[in-house]
Amino acid sequence: MQGPDAVTEALGRRPGKVIALHLNYPSRVAQRGRTPAAASYFLKPSSSLAGCGRVERPRGTELLAFEGEIALVIGKPARHVRPEEGWAHVGWVTAANDLGLQDLRMADRGSNVRSKGGDGYTPLGPALLPAAELDPAGLRIRTWLDGELVQDDTSDSLLFGFGHLVADLSRMLTLEEGDVILTGTPAGASVAQPGQVIEVEVGTVDGARSTSRLRTAVVDGPPLAPWGSPASVDDAVRADAWGTPPAAPPGLSDELRERLHRVAVATLSVQLRKRGFDDASIDGVRALVPGRRLVGPARTLRYVPFRPDLFASHGGGYNAQKRAVDSLREGEVLVMEARRDPTAGTLGDILALRAKVRGAAGVITDGAARDAVAVAAIDLPVYTSGQHPAVLGRRHVPWETDVTIACGGATVQVGDVIVADDDGAVVIPPGLVEEVLAAAEQQEREETWIAARVAEGAGLKGLYPLAGTWRERYDNGEAAP
Repeated sequence: MQGPDAVTEALGRRPGKVIALHLNYPSRVAQRGRTPAAASYFLKPSSSLAGCGRVERPRGTELLAFEGEIALVIGKPARHVRPEEGWAHVGWVTAANDLGLQDLRMADRGSNVRSKGGDGYTPLGPALLPAAELDPAGLRIRTWLDGELVQDDTSDSLLFGFGHLVADLSRMLTLEEGDVILTGTPAGASVAQPGQVIEVEVGTVDGARSTSRLRTAVVDGPPLAPWGSPASVDDAVRADAWGTPPAAPPGLSDELRERLHRVAVATLSVQLRKRGFDDASIDGVRALVPGRRLVGPARTLRYVPFRPDLFASHGGGYNAQKRAVDSLREGEVLVMEARRDPTAGTLGDILALRAKVRGAAGVITDGAARDAVAVAAIDLPVYTSGQHPAVLGRRHVPWETDVTIACGGATVQVGDVIVADDDGAVVIPPGLVEEVLAAAEQQEREETWIAARVAEGAGLKGLYPLAGTWRERYDNGEAAP
């Protein structure tokens, strides 16, 4: 059966509803920088359905965005079904392209009526695959732009599985035969220009079944009529449409980073304690290669204790561990909460290499590293609580990223400044960095002067710490008693 006409042919009528999901793929979540707690949806008119062919971008607009998706076609009505029953109500699976004119996004914020509902803005097909013959966790979605592969992901790690989507929607409405559910798009969705061709294919991971490629050519269309909401874009809309990652949070200036590299962690720890931060040290971690210092703002990853069902849903595919490493920016430090359990690896050589390539300043985990020799050979500062050959599934489930965590007894938030040397690691709240650093630098200048006096034979009374006459001599810049 071919395209949306195949749905009409199979059911004897045009699909009634087209329901689209906002976010579902971990790769897209990482790109967007936010993780939904529950699925959210919008409607597209059935008049937007099309097969292989052409789609118009109105002249004078610039952001026709494409999103390759797996489309579910309902085979039997669903109302008040449970998640484990949802897949049985899906009749077919096919490829879809959720097109949208982002120039009208502001005009239709929250509804997407015009921005996503244009004629031809929901191509489906070319073939429908019988759902009963498919594993819902064994599907692959791929998208090409002018022959270049730009999206490639699988259904094994979705935030919200297909059965869950059917059940969720059926709580409040009846899903009828022929209704279409667009199940979200992975990372790589972007913008197509007139003259370009978008192709989307859905198949089984093993390659045995395929919809073939759903081909859509973008062409110039007539301009939008002057009445109604005008087209409007800004830098934020452009970044979203093109798939640009969210802007990095404010980081360290080069000058602050260099100064922090010159100050001992032990000195910073003293200054933090003076300000009431008694638990600012990440206890129990040591440099995998002694002598490698680490400075940078924190990104975070949390593991939870191993549980078979949770590892099955969160441990495989593009999991939180991979998303955390893949999203690291230049100069950032990935800090992992592994509950101080050193009996399974939380970082190996491939992930360490990826962090290095991304420009990360380093990695800290209160769990273990595996492939320790290979990790040590990578020019990346890594601090761990030990080494262990086991993979993380022995003890850990990678759970979530960029949340407040506890690592080695210290609370770490995204953007906290991490400094580590052979004495250990400390966490500095961003608002205290300059104050703590200036005080630490002053302390080290004093201690350098004190050490010189001790080397000359002076006793410690009144010298360490500086007090009385010794304090006056230091303040006066005297080099000797």
